[in-house]
Amino acid sequence: MDSVSVRNWTVDTTDDTPLLGEGETHPAQRMPFTDWLAALPQAAAILTCDDSGIASINGNLPFRTAFGEPADRRQTNKPATEWRDRVIAFVQSGRASDSFEMRREGKLGPEYFLCTIGRLPDRQGMKAQYLFTAIDRTTERTIEKNLRRELLSDGLTALPNRTGFGEEIDDRIANSAWPDSAQFGIIAIDLSRFSRVNESLGPMAGDELLITVAKRLKSSLRQGDVLARIGGNDFAIFARLNNGLSDALHIVQRIRESMSMPIRLSDLQIRVDCAIGCALSINQDDDPDDVVRKAQAAVKIAKRTGKVEIYRNGVLKEAQRRFSIESRLRDALARGGLTLAYQPLIHLPTGEITGFEALARWEDEELGFVSPAEFIAVAEESGLITPLGRWAAYEAAQALSRWDAKFGQPLSVGVNVNLSPIQMARDDVASMFEEALRYSGVAGHRLTAEITESAIVADPDKARKLLVALKDLQMPIAMDDFGTGYSNLASLHSLPIDILKIDRSFVTSMLEDHDKQVIVRTILSLAESLNLKVTAEGIETQQLAHALQQMGCWQGQGYYFAKAMTEAEAYDYWRARWNFETI
Repeated sequence: MDSVSVRNWTVDTTDDTPLLGEGETHPAQRMPFTDWLAALPQAAAILTCDDSGIASINGNLPFRTAFGEPADRRQTNKPATEWRDRVIAFVQSGRASDSFEMRREGKLGPEYFLCTIGRLPDRQGMKAQYLFTAIDRTTERTIEKNLRRELLSDGLTALPNRTGFGEEIDDRIANSAWPDSAQFGIIAIDLSRFSRVNESLGPMAGDELLITVAKRLKSSLRQGDVLARIGGNDFAIFARLNNGLSDALHIVQRIRESMSMPIRLSDLQIRVDCAIGCALSINQDDDPDDVVRKAQAAVKIAKRTGKVEIYRNGVLKEAQRRFSIESRLRDALARGGLTLAYQPLIHLPTGEITGFEALARWEDEELGFVSPAEFIAVAEESGLITPLGRWAAYEAAQALSRWDAKFGQPLSVGVNVNLSPIQMARDDVASMFEEALRYSGVAGHRLTAEITESAIVADPDKARKLLVALKDLQMPIAMDDFGTGYSNLASLHSLPIDILKIDRSFVTSMLEDHDKQVIVRTILSLAESLNLKVTAEGIETQQLAHALQQMGCWQGQGYYFAKAMTEAEAYDYWRARWNFETI
């Protein structure tokens, strides 16, 4: 191809004549409204409005198809619909434009349109005209509805989830006929030992179990009741109660009957036990979410008692306080907000201090002083008992190390550290004590582990292995609260236990209660035959101290000698009594 130089192009000259104005530009290309509307993919029409109604001057095919309005035909003889009412309201408002969504029933179900209406420029001698458009949003709304259904329902059981449960309750309360005396109740159901099914048979079996349970629970419902899965193995039922608690207990009975037969999973038959808690509204204006929380608080108690529990006033406040304690305790453990107090252990024959029992104490900025019985129970329930127990062991060993440094040589005292059964089950306790002793440089015989009978009963083999590991560290073992649990002679004989601690419930009123005195004598006799030492808790008077001394009790602790004290006070107390003191 030959190249052409632009220098050889001819250039036409221009004049100064202006282009035609807006009204005269391309006059031959003007198109009627009908052609413009036909080019739009959505329904569109030019409307007029007067006292006789709405008329469509021009409307495209989507408009005529969707709204059934033939072009150039007045609709005064047709019943008014929502969109006409909205157009009339817009015309009367004087606004330049407006938009709204319209829903109507179609042949295949609900149809949704996003409608817009705007004023066209006024033309001299003509009625005011309005451009109306309607975009079909039925597909989008269907997708949104399906997504919302997925968000509000449980994918496994197809039941409402926690959010969907709340919406179902609101709908039932708002749109159902309620007698004046009627109230509603929430029945919360927790599947006991469900985690064991997952652990032993796998998650597929757990899912199959949940589906079967959901079907059985649904079969126990009355018409109008709502069943939901509000947690992993938690279900809840909303029920209208015409007869108050009587109706709720009737539903509970039906639930128990439906769950009485074993469930077959593969080749196994599994019996599912349920913890059931109920909460009743005072009237229909009660917040459903609040009633659900009350039912869940009741079911927590039912898990402990094994009975159907009805929510009592104050239970929810207790649950809220436990939650607050858990949150604050977690923070206190992270920033060192707890302390150890030390209660002396006294050798009854001589009055010498043989050691101290370390007791956790907590003074919180917001909660004030929190009882150990309260925060330790919360720690065990929440799993915080493991870091709490580790902190106590390390701190007790460090306290011994600091006392030794202050005195210039190792003291002739030790410290007892309590072990929770839950910590024994979840933590590597032997490793914890080994680290505590190694970090502090304290000999093992000066740190005594106090365990409870329940810890041994829960898993005897694991408890035996742990105690043997602690004995390898030269640590003494004390069985705390002896006499209140389920120990037998065989376990005492086979376990490497050194000390029995008689529970204070037997000691404190021993002089006034002959039966308790007999129990104390029996424990002392048993300990002597097994070559075990005995510590008596709860010694609060000199008479009790002398009586136990005469019975041959080795060691005691209680308010008669001293209350629990700080680390510095405990050291000073030991120094003051160091050179032998009789009771």
